[in-house]
Amino acid sequence: MARASVQAVAGAAYLAALLALDHYASYPEQLALGALTWVVLVAVLTQVSPERRVQALGVVAFATIGEVTGSLIWGVYSYRLHNLPLFVPPAHGLVYLTGLALATALARHTRTLVNLAAIGAATWGILGLTVLPRRDVAGALLVPMLLLFLWRGRNRAIYAGVFLVVAALELYGTAIGTWRWARELPGLGIPDGNPPSGVASGYVWFDVMALLTAPAVLALLRRRRASRTPHEAEQPLRSTTPA
Repeated sequence: MARASVQAVAGAAYLAALLALDHYASYPEQLALGALTWVVLVAVLTQVSPERRVQALGVVAFATIGEVTGSLIWGVYSYRLHNLPLFVPPAHGLVYLTGLALATALARHTRTLVNLAAIGAATWGILGLTVLPRRDVAGALLVPMLLLFLWRGRNRAIYAGVFLVVAALELYGTAIGTWRWARELPGLGIPDGNPPSGVASGYVWFDVMALLTAPAVLALLRRRRASRTPHEAEQPLRSTTPA
């Protein structure tokens, strides 16, 4: 648990520093931040189990699809340079691992962690519909999905940890202008917050998909590895009798 606590703090600190540096970065400097973040992710993945490695890479894959769709195609939100920064895909993997570390560090307090995430999500959704400066209908629509995962999900501690990490990064990232959310969902006219209350809830969907697909990916990798390894029975017998 002590190691997990250090990992959670280190992950959150790196992600916060990354967003702060990007706020002042030129495009070439942003590319350098992206390269650095990929190196950091690879280094961290060497320290986790194969199962967690596949899960984290699954989050990277699903989140990148979501980023391309939500930002570049749909225009629900946009980054400072109106691109998809190179550091974003690997950062999603680090977010997942940081949330996982937080859940592990608080394993003895899972119920408290889950309740804190549920109360935070529900409160944020209600405030977005009532008192926040920007009316946030779009965000509130996604909050019930997170509450369902926190109530019935097998990995609800991980979902809660990831929710808290994402919520903090969203509030920080939008506050310093690293990205911003459109006032309405393009083409739908549904009011949206900056950030919307449901963004952290929606992010959990990437984790759900990664956790669901990871066993199949691991099984496939193990079958391929086994097929490449010759069985002892197939090896030619060597005579031990002197010539």
